[in-house]
Amino acid sequence: MVSERTIYRYVDDLSLSGIPVYGEPGVGYRLLEGFELPPLQLTPIELEALIAGVSFTASLTGKKFAASAHSLLSKIEAALPKKSKMISSEDRVIRMPVRHRESTTYQVWEEIHSAIETGCWLNIGYNSLSEIVTSRAVFPLGLFYWGGRWTLGGWCKLRGDYRDFRLDRITRLNRCEDESALPEDVSLSAYIEFKNTKVD
Repeated sequence: MVSERTIYRYVDDLSLSGIPVYGEPGVGYRLLEGFELPPLQLTPIELEALIAGVSFTASLTGKKFAASAHSLLSKIEAALPKKSKMISSEDRVIRMPVRHRESTTYQVWEEIHSAIETGCWLNIGYNSLSEIVTSRAVFPLGLFYWGGRWTLGGWCKLRGDYRDFRLDRITRLNRCEDESALPEDVSLSAYIEFKNTKVD
């Protein structure tokens, strides 16, 4: 429930930002007829940063994320004024190699991302640094990219604690049929706090 005072404050904020909002007795608030939002204005460096971000996302995540990133860029391009042309691929000085489309790591990334969205346990085969393969039941909390590699952060049932798993060391991945109950305090924010404490 939003208070009346909050609505008045929002309307005032809109008016101060140059949007012509006015009140009409018995009708409510309206925009001045004929008003249109100004076209999206991006500086060349903002545009380059946007394209670089989309390129990173498309190259380093799963296929659905890559497709969504390209779709987003197309929508932004359509909203730009004609004079703000997108930088052609030949002129881009920041590049990401498109290297993974059939890579096992990125197929695993997509499956883990889906499991995080639906909140289900995963059963993984994991090859440790000492080359020992173990089977783990993991509740996935987040995907993290650092040091040139993707890592799954989650709650490990075997260890009863938060653990990290490099995606390129996952040898098998399935959704668990028997989903165990999580401890009440397990969450992504608690995992991040746990990691920050270890760093400190």
